[in-house]
Amino acid sequence: MSEQNEIAALRAELSHLYAKDAVRAVVMQYFRLCDTLGPDTSMDDLRNCFTRDALWEGRGRYRKAFGRHEGRDAIVAMLGSYAVPQPHFAMNAHFLSSETITVSGDTAVGLWTMLQTSTYRDGRSDLRSAALTIHCRVEDGRWRISHFITENIFSRDVDHWSDTAPISVPDN
Repeated sequence: MSEQNEIAALRAELSHLYAKDAVRAVVMQYFRLCDTLGPDTSMDDLRNCFTRDALWEGRGRYRKAFGRHEGRDAIVAMLGSYAVPQPHFAMNAHFLSSETITVSGDTAVGLWTMLQTSTYRDGRSDLRSAALTIHCRVEDGRWRISHFITENIFSRDVDHWSDTAPISVPDN
C-alpha cells in the first residue's frame, strides 16, 4: 500500500472513530437531560439532540405507555410534559451498557441495554430495563438522533433506593 493510500485509510478510520464518539455524545447528552428533567431543563438543548423529522417510539409494552412521537417538536413536547409544571421524577438515572455503534457515512445505528432507576414525585420507585435502538444522522453539520426506539425488557417496583443501614464490608 502506498503512503498516500495508508494516509487515506487512516483518515477514514479516524473519521469513523470521530463519528462513533459523536453518536455516543449525543445519546449521552439526551440521557443526561432526561435524568434532570424539570422546569430548569433546557428544552433547546433537548431539541438539539434530534433531527427535525425524528421519530421517538416505544415498542412492545412501551408502545402503550409512551406512544410514538413524530418530529422534533412533538418529541420535545412529550419529554417536556415530564418537566413541568412539576418534575415527574424526584430521582432518575439511566445506565447504558452493551454498546454497539455501526457507522455508515452520515448515518449510524447504536444498540444499548439500558437500566433505569427512578423515584417519582409521588414517592413510588421502580427499576426498568430496556433494549434501545437509536438511529442517528448528521443534520446541519452535527450528529443527532433521528429514530429512538425503546422496548421494555423488565420492570420492577422497589421500596426505596437508599437507606441508613451500614454498608456491608468484610470483617478483618
